[in-house]
Amino acid sequence: MEQKEQSEKRAEEAGKQAVEPISEVREPAVMSLDEILGRSERAYAAYIEAQMEVAKAYRENELQAEKADIESEQKAKNACDEVIKQALKTRDETMGRAEQAHRKAIEQAKKVYDESVMQALKTRDEAMEQARKAREDTIGKAWEIYIKVAKK
Repeated sequence: MEQKEQSEKRAEEAGKQAVEPISEVREPAVMSLDEILGRSERAYAAYIEAQMEVAKAYRENELQAEKADIESEQKAKNACDEVIKQALKTRDETMGRAEQAHRKAIEQAKKVYDESVMQALKTRDEAMEQARKAREDTIGKAWEIYIKVAKK
């Protein structure tokens, strides 16, 4: 019931205010409208300013993220370039050692070949010399035998 009584009191007070002369009511209403309008304009300006600050913060955040991405990409590129550079250096060094080993192997093969050919030629010459001596000995003995047989 208390609520009903309070509602009735409010209605009664509102009725009394409505009965007051219009001139008195209008002036404070206009001032309050001006005041409300001023406050709403200030609130709207604050809202627009806050919205601009939010937009600025988003843009700054976007720029920072973009900068971080660019830095990350650059670091990854630099790391990749360094690995490639090191791989090229290792390849060149390894190829240089392989080429040097190849040259040494060719030189060694030529040396072995030359020594083998020289030994083969020497062995051939010695064999031919022995064969010539054996032939000369055989021919010499054959002549001796022929001479002995021929004298008889």
